Amino acid sequence: MAKKIIFMGTPMFAVPILKSLYQNGYPISIVYTQPPQKSQRGQKINKSPIQGIAETLNLEFRTPVSLKNNDEEYEYLKKMEADLAIVVAYGQIIPKKFLSLTKKGFINIHASLLPKWRGAAPIQRSIINLDKETGISVMKIAEELDTGPVCNTYKIHLENNLNASDVADKLSKLASEKILYNIDDIFEDKAYFKEQDHSKATYASKIQKIEGKINWSNNAKDINGKINGLYPAPGAFFIYKGERYKILKADIGNGFGKPGEVVSDYLEVACGDKQSIKIKEIQREGKKVQNIGEFMLGSQIKKGIII
Repeated sequence: MAKKIIFMGTPMFAVPILKSLYQNGYPISIVYTQPPQKSQRGQKINKSPIQGIAETLNLEFRTPVSLKNNDEEYEYLKKMEADLAIVVAYGQIIPKKFLSLTKKGFINIHASLLPKWRGAAPIQRSIINLDKETGISVMKIAEELDTGPVCNTYKIHLENNLNASDVADKLSKLASEKILYNIDDIFEDKAYFKEQDHSKATYASKIQKIEGKINWSNNAKDINGKINGLYPAPGAFFIYKGERYKILKADIGNGFGKPGEVVSDYLEVACGDKQSIKIKEIQREGKKVQNIGEFMLGSQIKKGIII
C-alpha cells in the first residue's frame, strides 16, 4: 500500500525539499502552506513559494490561516490516515493534538544544529553571532518549539562573508538531499531519535527591524556579521541626515579613523577596532540598490564625514 505523506512549508527555503520528494517518487498526499498575503501597498496578492510549486506540480494544497482550534483541518487530516508529516519552515505552531494524526509522527527540518538556535531566525542568528558552522537538524516535533528528539544533524562551515541568503540556499540544498535517507529509515523503523541536551539550548528570536541599526563603535567583524546576517531583509542600516541607508554587501578593510568616519572616497567607514567596513552595495531609503561606485557619483556622503 502506498505511503501517504503530508508536507507543510511556506518560504523558498522549503521548495527544493518538496521538489526533491516529488521527483524521487515520494507520494505527497497534501501540501499545507501559509495563505496568500497582500503586498505592502495592497494591490497584489502574493502566494507563498510552496503554493506556487504545489500548483506547478499539480499537488493538492490547503492554506488555513491557523491550525489552532481548527476542527475542520483536524478532521481532514484524521480521515487521511497519513503515514508521515514533513514540516519545513511552515510558519505555524502545530497543535499538540495534531501530532498523533500520522503513524510515524511529524518530522521537522530545522535550520540549525540543535539544541543551538531554536526558534524563528536560526540562520540569521548564527551569522550575526559569527558562528564557525551551522547546519540542519532532522527532528521529531514535540509540544514545545524545537525541543523534540533529533534523528540526524548535517553541518556546513560558515565561510567568510556568506550572507543569510547564501546560507539558506546551501542548507536547503543539503536538506533536499538528506531528507530522502531519513524518510526511508523512518519508514523502515531504522531511525534513532535522541533527546536534545536542553541545558545547551540557545534561542534564535525573531529579527526586529531596529536590530539592523549599525553602531560604528563596534568592531568591524561584528558589524559585517550583522550586514550579512540581515541580508536581504530587514537589512543593516545607518541614518544620515534623517534618511536610512541600507548596506547590503560589504568587506572588512584596514581604514582608520573615528568610529563612523568615512575614510575613503568609496564609502569606507571606520569602526571601533582600528578596522573599517568597505561598503560594496547600498540602498538609500526609497531608492534602488546601487553598487558603491554608482552611489558615490551623486552622494553627499564624502570622505571625512561622520555618519
